[in-house]
Amino acid sequence: MNAVLTRGLQPQLRLGVDLGGTKIEAAIFAPDNTFLTRARVAAPRNDYAATISTIAGLVTGLESTLGVQTGPVPRVGVGVPGSLSPATGVMQNANSTWLNGRPFDKDLAESLGRPVRLANDANCFALSEATDGAGAGARSVFGVILGTGCGGGLVRDGHLIDGSRGIGGEWGHNPLPWALSDEHPGAKCWCGRAGCMEMWVSGPALEADYAGATGQRLSCEEIAGRASIGDCGAQASLDRHASRLARGLAQVVNIFDPDVIVLGGGLSNFQHLYEVLPSLMAPHIFADDKRVQVLAPRWGDASGVRGAAWLWD
Repeated sequence: MNAVLTRGLQPQLRLGVDLGGTKIEAAIFAPDNTFLTRARVAAPRNDYAATISTIAGLVTGLESTLGVQTGPVPRVGVGVPGSLSPATGVMQNANSTWLNGRPFDKDLAESLGRPVRLANDANCFALSEATDGAGAGARSVFGVILGTGCGGGLVRDGHLIDGSRGIGGEWGHNPLPWALSDEHPGAKCWCGRAGCMEMWVSGPALEADYAGATGQRLSCEEIAGRASIGDCGAQASLDRHASRLARGLAQVVNIFDPDVIVLGGGLSNFQHLYEVLPSLMAPHIFADDKRVQVLAPRWGDASGVRGAAWLWD
């Protein structure tokens, strides 16, 4: 067994969990931040107790793969699709709605038999990319998740900005800025409001836009594929999506003024976004210098689990 895995150095190991809507990933990291072991399983739906037990089983299973010398990893960080309310100590704003109103950190800590730290999954992504990813060296980073939902995380000087309500960077449930006449009022969001950014720029939002315009329902990847071979309807949907995303990001620039924006989630694989977003954002940025770096993630879909582990730094 490698010396870094002995019980004497055990506190240096870190364990991160990324709780998503469709999958749960967990990983154990060595002191040099390299992966020692990792695994993914399907995420339970609409079942709080099963969510707790699935995470606990995933964590103990990973620990067993390293051998009995390591024992339980004492530092567990979890990225969640929502946040803990500082006022009540229970989950809020999770699109995995069965988590809301529950003391998820306490219940999970009890199941695991050790302390747990939680943060919003977009915050974990942003922290990972700001620490040693695409935003490394930047003083301020806005990390964006564009996947099943839409989220954001703010990092300045290497530290997350959570805010006193635990909602720092939660741009996905602000309205689309500079909306056009045909963008009112927008689709109703799961949060109870209408026209949230999540309903305009997430993966399902792009698919709904294409279906509404063409009568065909395709996946995001299929829409991008059709656009690449000259399908005008598919290209129009991508153009509308990029315009809406640019307006939403420009609003964040006007408030937070990040050095770097890093995209994450499934739509971060769409290379055209890095080409078109800076120029589409520019007319809405309230500054003489309208240049903004929009970067692809260094760590891809591993950033969430990495950032969760970094919550103990």
